[in-house]
Amino acid sequence: MTERAGITGRIFKGLGLVLGGKAGAGLISLVYLIIAARALGPRDYGILVLVHGYVTAVVGIVEFPAWQAIVRYGAEASAEDAPHRLARLLRFGTAVELAGGAAAIIAAMALAPLVGPHLGWPPETVAFAIPYSFAVLGSVRSAPAGYLQLIDRFDLIGLHNMVQPLVRLTGATLAWLLGWGLKGFLIAWLAAALAEFAVLWGMGLICAHNRLGMVLRHPANGSAVRDNPGIWRFLVASNADVTLSELAGRIAPLIVGWVMGPAMAGLFAVAQRATVIIAQPAQILGNTAYAELARMVAAGQGGAPLRRTLTRVIGIALAAAAPVVIIAALFPTQIVTLLAGPAFKAAGSVMVVLVAARMIAVIGPPCSSALSAMGFPALSMSANLFASLIFLPVLPLMLHHWGLMGAGAQAVGQALLASILLASLVWRRSLAH
Repeated sequence: MTERAGITGRIFKGLGLVLGGKAGAGLISLVYLIIAARALGPRDYGILVLVHGYVTAVVGIVEFPAWQAIVRYGAEASAEDAPHRLARLLRFGTAVELAGGAAAIIAAMALAPLVGPHLGWPPETVAFAIPYSFAVLGSVRSAPAGYLQLIDRFDLIGLHNMVQPLVRLTGATLAWLLGWGLKGFLIAWLAAALAEFAVLWGMGLICAHNRLGMVLRHPANGSAVRDNPGIWRFLVASNADVTLSELAGRIAPLIVGWVMGPAMAGLFAVAQRATVIIAQPAQILGNTAYAELARMVAAGQGGAPLRRTLTRVIGIALAAAAPVVIIAALFPTQIVTLLAGPAFKAAGSVMVVLVAARMIAVIGPPCSSALSAMGFPALSMSANLFASLIFLPVLPLMLHHWGLMGAGAQAVGQALLASILLASLVWRRSLAH
């Protein structure tokens, strides 16, 4: 019991360190949301959300994040006290991720003129979307994040969480005071993405250099692929899993904008924003749990001990999310009006449903992390793929019949199905592990 409680404690300690930054970031994000929504109104705010959402969706599909491989195989290298193996792994993960980021930028630039008009972007916004594609870099930073997790520097990850909102707040304030309009806010969002990229890579490189020194720059001859058998298969499966688990959240706003126009996309974005208070801790919990679960599996504790730890983690997460759902259900209109102003109050009802969906989805990230830690990322990918294939294609039809509430119903259904599948798979695989 003591060891299990210790592992759970370390998971939530890491979560707490990261959430310390996220809490401050969340407060700041509320301020820049208030500024942007009131300065732009539903239509232009919807366009801002759609442009950034488009770039986020492209990078989510095309990028090739390496953090899970760095944590899993890096844990083995650390346990073996093999710094040269770790250095080769870090260099390999960096090369893979940066190549994926470059491909995502090119794809975003190429598709913007084709997709933009269907999302209601005016011509000047379509033109600016091409340079805005460099905002892709804001998401190309999982390799340094993975290394910081590996060495338990969750404090730095928490500090980094403040970068994007601080830059956005500064830019949004300038755009509002100087009357720069939509383009000014887009420039602020782009600057924030570039700052996210630069700061986290800087943190990761400094920490890796301090720990590994010359080994990082000049590791002994060898190959990360030979050092870590199955790493390519693991990378492909884990990346497909991440892509599919986040696909609905990234694609849904674009489908709303495509079917119902930028103004309704703006309402949906404000409703979604209220769910971040659950969604971000859940995703961070999955990430912080992964390192500990990977260590448990490496130590031969992938069966009953893993299940008990996972049950405790999910139970605590659900209990923490429940009050948020209750508050949202009691005061939906007041919350939306506070966040974005009276022009957005129609988003209140769908916000309640989206918050409920997020609470259900809390189960998913820790279960996906457990499957990946046991070496089965493809199973997590399959569960998320199945849930997406069932519910995403029917979203346009649901929007036509039920308006924005259709998006809420779609989110609940997909979260419920994916959570049931993931929990069942973890239970079955851990029994045989």
